Amino acid sequence: MAEYNVAPLLNLIDQFNRLPGIGRKTAQRLAYFVLKMPKDEAEKFSNAILDARNKIRYCKVCHNLTDEELCPVCRNSSRDKSIICVVEDPRDVMALERTGEFNATYHVLNGVISPLNGIGPDQLSIKELLDRINKSKVEEVIMATNPTVEGEATAMYISKLIKPLGVKVTRLAYGIPVGGDLEYADEVTLSRALAGRGEI
Repeated sequence: MAEYNVAPLLNLIDQFNRLPGIGRKTAQRLAYFVLKMPKDEAEKFSNAILDARNKIRYCKVCHNLTDEELCPVCRNSSRDKSIICVVEDPRDVMALERTGEFNATYHVLNGVISPLNGIGPDQLSIKELLDRINKSKVEEVIMATNPTVEGEATAMYISKLIKPLGVKVTRLAYGIPVGGDLEYADEVTLSRALAGRGEI
């Protein structure tokens, strides 16, 4: 039996399949969806990818994504520049910004220290963070890396570099999520929740 083979379709499926979290079946669904789009919609879609790829770069101060020299947070003069929240990824900035509770600045590492994946401190924007602390009046650095082995190791590594500079280093509190049940929480989450408890 001859194999059904339409090269442009297979290529499109392969490209979608390369995206993180997209399996072969989802890639096929996306490819067929794109094929059913009107031509002008498909062109808008492909142009949006190229436009984002060509225009978006890293902010020269915090290493967040931007289409200008500085990101919107770094351009905002009303932000508290004495506090820097260190995150792993630009998506973390978006998550924190959605809360509307944080009015200071960020520093995006664009990864975590992970020897198993060949990522060391030199491949992250740690040096730029230290330069930033040395050049401005930073009073506190909040470590907001994810509560994973790599995130914890990265937070500890950076905090050891910052403490001799006389800057307060804090860690984002982790614990039981709102609406969560204690019986379903793992031991690490419970111990974090106990350690980070506050007065009510």
